Amino acid sequence: DILDMEYRVTALKERVSIDIDDNGRWLPLFGASCQGDFASMPTCWPYDNRSDPAGPDCRTVPQVNTSLLLGETTVQEVRQYLGRGKISSLPGITYQAQLSDREGNVLQIVPGQGYLYKERPRYSVMTNFSPFKRNREKHPWMGWDRYHTAVRLLEEAGDRLDVPGCFAILRATAQTACPTVVSMVFDPAKNRVFWCENRQWDQIKEQKMEG
Repeated sequence: DILDMEYRVTALKERVSIDIDDNGRWLPLFGASCQGDFASMPTCWPYDNRSDPAGPDCRTVPQVNTSLLLGETTVQEVRQYLGRGKISSLPGITYQAQLSDREGNVLQIVPGQGYLYKERPRYSVMTNFSPFKRNREKHPWMGWDRYHTAVRLLEEAGDRLDVPGCFAILRATAQTACPTVVSMVFDPAKNRVFWCENRQWDQIKEQKMEG
């Protein structure tokens, strides 16, 4: 979900991230960290104004993802914060987040609607619709078909899922209306990240993280 945004892939021993240019600052918003966390930030369609910041001090999804990928916070700390505070998106757009840790726990955040914590699920899929609304509201970019394709392929793979299998799922669910720019797979057991850019599935890069 980085249409018309300038991006770069940063591959370090501490993290592999997709960084977005924010007025000269590069913000890591998607990717994996050496502490075993993974962060994504799909846009939720249609926009819901409840996701707008309640005030200037309101913590946002981009801030949470950046802190997670820089090792400044953990998934469990974000979960604790949600129990007493609010995380918003940016004005005029609903960014949601799916975060996971090395143990396989998953935290889904939809600003203004709520959050879901899943303890070591077999898998967790998030595309571009709210898991709270599902398909009650329609939008051409919501990814309802991609969601069900991913679920089906994950079910078929079962415990046999490996890195090539993950890329096969990413290929089957790659976007065309808002073209997929980076596709990434993280193996937390080996602390290795694999990725390709612009759907060039035969040009996969790899980084071993340490920390």
